[in-house]
Amino acid sequence: MIKLIPADDIDEGTSRGIECNNKYLFAIKKDNLFHIYFNICPHLGTPLEWQEDQFLDESKALIRCATHGALFDIKSGNCLVGPCKGKSLRKIPFVVHEGVIMIEENDLRSPKIF
Repeated sequence: MIKLIPADDIDEGTSRGIECNNKYLFAIKKDNLFHIYFNICPHLGTPLEWQEDQFLDESKALIRCATHGALFDIKSGNCLVGPCKGKSLRKIPFVVHEGVIMIEENDLRSPKIF
């Protein structure tokens, strides 16, 4: 297992970019649940955030791609609006162990996009 980040480092309703083994991920805490995705828009493969750790729209209800304005459901990663509608962000399975969010190294394989 790879340690990503202490769970307490992500406040409710916020997001956090994470670099792990040269892969870029992000985590969101919404409704006291964590969600972790690869930081890759399924449309063109660009990073999603517009500023460091800024992955959410103004309402903090959706994930927003800064490149095209696409909006994604936080729980599923499905694109709801934008050029990648019908596609999804790649979610990464994780566990929280002793207060640390951890993932399996095999789950870091890059997602296929396009």
